[in-house]
Amino acid sequence: QVHLVESGGGLVHAGASLRLSCVVSGRAFRNYSMSWIRQAPGKVREFVAGNSRSGSSTYYTHSAKDRFTFSRDNAENAVYLQMNNLKPEDTAIYYCAMGDASRWLVDPASYDYRGQGTHVTVSS
Repeated sequence: QVHLVESGGGLVHAGASLRLSCVVSGRAFRNYSMSWIRQAPGKVREFVAGNSRSGSSTYYTHSAKDRFTFSRDNAENAVYLQMNNLKPEDTAIYYCAMGDASRWLVDPASYDYRGQGTHVTVSS
């Protein structure tokens, strides 16, 4: 059974930074593409950032590019999302997800497994 545990969310003011972490257990971490997806109240889930299982390609949604940095540590079975210059529209539950990057062309927010999420609230 796979477990993904996120941490690092919180309540911050606009312009602040947060670093989200996700530790994975129970699956061969290296065999999966990893991503961060988010879901704001009343909105559909949205791909934020992720990379292929090889780590050779990293992708960002347009709103995250230049503000967020995705990183992956295969030795620690962990992924991170450094979020800078946060904006109120970044408010959402952020989920760590495992899947297949080849499916992202059809549904960028697709996944096989995801964690319980961590809340990020950005006040103006």
